Order: sequence, then C-alpha cells, then structure tokens
Amino acid sequence: MASPCLTDLSRAAACRDPAAAAHLKFVSIFVIFLTSLAGMSSPVLLARVFRGKPLYDKAIVVIKCFAAGVILSTSLVHVLPDAYASLADCHVASLHPWRDFPFAGLVTLVGALLALLVDLAASSHVEHAQYAPVVAQEKEAAVELGGDGERGEELAKLKQKLVSQVLEIGIIFHSVIIGVTMGMSQNVCTIRPLVAALAFHQIFEGMGLGGCVAQAGFSYGTIAYMCFMFAVTTPMGIVLGMVLFSLTGYDDSSPNALIMEGLLGSISSGILIYMALVDLIAVDFFHNKLMSSNPLLKKASFVALTLGSAAMSILALWA
Repeated sequence: MASPCLTDLSRAAACRDPAAAAHLKFVSIFVIFLTSLAGMSSPVLLARVFRGKPLYDKAIVVIKCFAAGVILSTSLVHVLPDAYASLADCHVASLHPWRDFPFAGLVTLVGALLALLVDLAASSHVEHAQYAPVVAQEKEAAVELGGDGERGEELAKLKQKLVSQVLEIGIIFHSVIIGVTMGMSQNVCTIRPLVAALAFHQIFEGMGLGGCVAQAGFSYGTIAYMCFMFAVTTPMGIVLGMVLFSLTGYDDSSPNALIMEGLLGSISSGILIYMALVDLIAVDFFHNKLMSSNPLLKKASFVALTLGSAAMSILALWA
C-alpha cells in the first residue's frame, strides 16, 4: 500500500506550483460562471421564443430527454466513480472502517432513498395543501368543465416544479464538491485540463437542468434565481476551496478530505440517479401522452437521451 501513495505524492510534487495554480483558478472562476449561465439559460430562452409554436411541446420533450441523459451520465460516469476513487484511495482504504465495507455504494443507496422520501413527502404535501380545500367544488364541475383533467394537468405542473428544484439541489451538491476540490488543489497538471473540461461539463449539465426548468413553467424571477444559483455554485466552491487552503493549508489528498469528498459525491450520485431514472426518463417514456401517441417522437426522444448520455460521458476523458 505504501509505494503507490509515495509514487502519487512524488508525481504531485513535480506539478505543484501555487502561483500558477492560483492564476488558473481565477481564470476558471469567470469561464465556468459564463459557461454555466449560458448552458442553463439556453433551453429556457429557446422555450420562451418558441412557446405557442406548433412544435413547441415536442421540442420540450426532446430537450428534456437530452437533459435526462446528461444527468444520468453525470451521476454514473462522473460523480459515482470519483466517489469510489476517493474512498478507495490508498490513504483511506488502509483505514478502518473504510477498508471493510463499500461505503460509496451504501451512501449512494441512501441518497436515492432520501430522494424518494423527499419526492413522496413533497408530492403528498403539495397535493393536499393545494387541492384539499377545492376538491368538492372541482368534482361538481368535472362533468361540465373537465375539472379532473385540469386538476391533473396542474398537479403534473407542480410535480415538474418539484422535480426541477430537487434536481438543482443534487446538482449543486456535485458542483460544490467539484469547486472546493479544485480550489484546494495546488497541482497545475490537474487544474489545467480541468478548466476546459469543466466549462463543457457545466454547459451540458446546465442544459440538462435548464430543459427541466423550461417545462416547469416557473416565473421569470424564479428562473433567473435558479440560473444564477447554478452558475455561481462551482465558482463559489473554487473560492471557498482557495480560502480554506490559505487559512488552514488543508491538504486535498488527506484522508479526511478524501472521505468527505467521497461521501458527499456518493449521496449526490444517489440523488441524481433517482431523479434521472424516476422523475425524468420514466415519466416521459411511460407516462407522457404526447410521446405514447407519437412513435416518431419516442424514437427522437430516445436518440436525444442517448446523445445527452454520450456527450457527458465523453467528457470523462478529461474531467
């Protein structure tokens, strides 16, 4: 166990340049902020431009499927392997209890179950809080006005808003981890390729989240707030990592840092896997009336899902 750690440390020492690393981090803060903002706002703006057009509903479905592919790939190809790698690092894997049990998989499972619990509780609360006082009136008007259908559509819209908000929370966890890890690193060999790779990473991840937000029908203020929060999270994580390192000299390769990174990454991965499979892919492919009545749209949606997954997976070569 000792020699691989010594080899890694010697390689990191050869690339260690605090001044050059700081310069790259300041550049990355602005680059990542702008690309994150562009990635998330583009589906939202396109949805606003084409709202009311004949192909609007179909385009939204295809964008959302591309988004689901991006998010699923993010969780399985980026976040989960990094979490496993952190907890399997030689500095951690030799310690008790981390050597005795696959905690990355366990915490991922916990994240998925927590996402399910939040989904169930929030959906139940929304349905009762929003509709319990008017259920009787809606039932009386159902025959003449189609009240049950309208209520179902409104519930679906509220559900989509809930999905978008929980999804952003899971992505923000992931973005903070990326930012703090990069901010604490002094390894120029690691940071340099990360700047470009993370820029594309944030564009695709932003498009994924933006596609869900576009369909949810939020107000302009809420959309602007969600776009800003997504765009600023990773840069804030980088700044926080730089501050933590300057105040404490905290080593990002220390066992405690690796354990924290692995646990946070695992729970984030569980949340994203649940959201992608249950609230995005399953809902659209099995419960979307528009897709079920249009075989061509279903094929296009599957292609979009595959393209989103492939685009995000390819980025794993660099980040």
